[in-house]
Amino acid sequence: MTALRVLILAYDGVEALDFAGPFEVFTTASRVSQRMQPGATAPFEVASVALAPSGQPVQARAGLQLLADHTIAAHPTADVLIVPGGVVDAPMASPETLRWIADCAAGAQLVASVCTGVFLLAKSGVVTQEAVTTHWEDIADLRAQFPKLDVREDVRWVDTGRIVSSAGISAGIDMSLHLVERLAGRALAERTARQMDYAWTHNSSHPSA
Repeated sequence: MTALRVLILAYDGVEALDFAGPFEVFTTASRVSQRMQPGATAPFEVASVALAPSGQPVQARAGLQLLADHTIAAHPTADVLIVPGGVVDAPMASPETLRWIADCAAGAQLVASVCTGVFLLAKSGVVTQEAVTTHWEDIADLRAQFPKLDVREDVRWVDTGRIVSSAGISAGIDMSLHLVERLAGRALAERTARQMDYAWTHNSSHPSA
């Protein structure tokens, strides 16, 4: 079994838990997996990609600084791309960023967003009319800006197959555990949630399209 490479985008204004929640889930899943099957290959290889010059940190919302593993100019390919939310005005206005998201998503098996990260997927053309969700506070704005999307509310995440989106902040953890279940099995997802002392919420939407 070859490890799936999970790339998580980081940018100035990113919501810290939108980024750190999925990071914690996938790295914990790999650690727990190796306890369950000593000597086996870890199921996930997790790395971060920054919209910043090499060696320069990005400043998350509220001021936390993050030093990513790679930049959008030089990074490994993604099997799973995760686009966190936060203050997305600057990346939405950057053609280079939107082009990178579209290109990276095109080569990935799965693309996921947390919170307002779905705005970046929509602006870059990765989602056009799929069922998606976002933070409850941004539902109306998402519908207004991208009226062709099927925007769902009152769910923790929406899974349409290759595209998975989650509601706000902590919902990204629930979605990430769901992705671990999809990619590596229910037992590992449950053990990961247990290891994190996290009460995994399962309410979701699984559209047929």
